[in-house]
Amino acid sequence: MRQSYVWIALCALLTLAALLSLPSCGHDQKLVSLAVMPSGGFVFATPAPGATGQFTAIGTYIHPPATKDVTSQATWAVDTNVVSIAGGLATTNGNCGSTNVSATMPEGTGGASNIVIGYSTVTVNNPADPNCPGGGTEGTLSVQISPSNLGTVTSQTYGINCPTQSCIAVVPAGTSVALTATPVSGHTFLNWTGCLPADSSDCAVTVPTGGVAVVATFQ
Repeated sequence: MRQSYVWIALCALLTLAALLSLPSCGHDQKLVSLAVMPSGGFVFATPAPGATGQFTAIGTYIHPPATKDVTSQATWAVDTNVVSIAGGLATTNGNCGSTNVSATMPEGTGGASNIVIGYSTVTVNNPADPNCPGGGTEGTLSVQISPSNLGTVTSQTYGINCPTQSCIAVVPAGTSVALTATPVSGHTFLNWTGCLPADSSDCAVTVPTGGVAVVATFQ
C-alpha cells in the first residue's frame, strides 16, 4: 500500500513538473486591437505653435485577455506637417489643416510581422484664412473605426481610405461625402454615428464649417 502512495506522489510530481515546463500563455500574448484616445482627436482654435494635446494608446490583448496602456511602447506618426508627435504628445507647428495621428505596434509572438494600427486626428483651425479649417469655407471630415481592426471606410471622393491611407479629408463646407464601410472577413458592419442612413454600410455626411467626426462600428 505504501508503494502505491509513493507511486501516486511520484506521478503527481512528474505531472506538475511537465506543466511547469510548458510555455506560459503570456509568452504568446497577442495584440488584437489598438485604440487611440481621444478617438475624436484634438481641435485647436488657431495655428499658434506650441499648443499640445496628449494621445493615449490602449491595446487589447488575448492569450491571456488584457487591456493595457501602451502609449510609451507604440510608434507614433502623423501624415502632414500640422503637428509633430512624440510619445503620443501632439504639438502644433504653426500650420493650419488636419492630420492623421497613428499609433502602431506588432501584434506579438507568433505574428510579430503583422502590425496593428490605431488612428485619431488633429485639426488646427485658422479663422483668418478662408482656405483653412475654421476659416469659413472649409470643413474637416474625420473617420473613426471601432474596433479599429474590424473594417475599413472609403469615400467616393476626397480620398478617405481608412485605416490604410487617410482617415481625414478637408472639403468645402456644405459638401456631401458618400462613405462605404466594409468589414473584414468573419465580421459585420453594425452602424454609423454621424452618417445617414445609420444602419446601411453606404451612407452620406454633409460636412459643416469646421468639420464633423464620423464613426463606423463593426462587430
